[in-house]
Amino acid sequence: MSLLAEELIEEWLNRQGYFTIRGTKIGVQEIDLLAIRTTTNGVECRQIEVQASVRPVSYISSVPKEIQRQTGRAAGSAKAREDGELREGIREWITKKFDHPEKEKIRRHLAPGTWSRELIVHVVKHQRELELLSAAGITIRYLTKILADLKRNDFLIGGAAGAHLVDLVAIATEHQ
Repeated sequence: MSLLAEELIEEWLNRQGYFTIRGTKIGVQEIDLLAIRTTTNGVECRQIEVQASVRPVSYISSVPKEIQRQTGRAAGSAKAREDGELREGIREWITKKFDHPEKEKIRRHLAPGTWSRELIVHVVKHQRELELLSAAGITIRYLTKILADLKRNDFLIGGAAGAHLVDLVAIATEHQ
């Protein structure tokens, strides 16, 4: 579902006048979406990661590597985590998703300056994780809000490559 969510988000960004790159591959790493647009104040740059589960079973971040090593727990363990463990897992997640040197290099080449750090989610199992991600400087956005924005259809651009998918989602939600 994340690929479809990425396409909807890309359409939402395009309609706002952003130029986007989706699915940038860097070895085994990937950047979900990069978005750039010029404004009267300069260039606005966004890096967006997407977690669009309908039925999440675990956390967004992994069990911290040191705890995996000490306890033998799997990275994706759904076992309850205390705040300290969550914070360390989130720190590692941010390093992997946003601070990886090769990702920073690509962003610098595309547009030097400050890039936003955003996570778009649908349903999450652990709200506390989102609170800690937000406290760590990640802007949290919700897929349902983006879909509501797309329904309004009062954007700079009337549609881009994902317009047909937006239409299908609108049809599906009308009949629920």
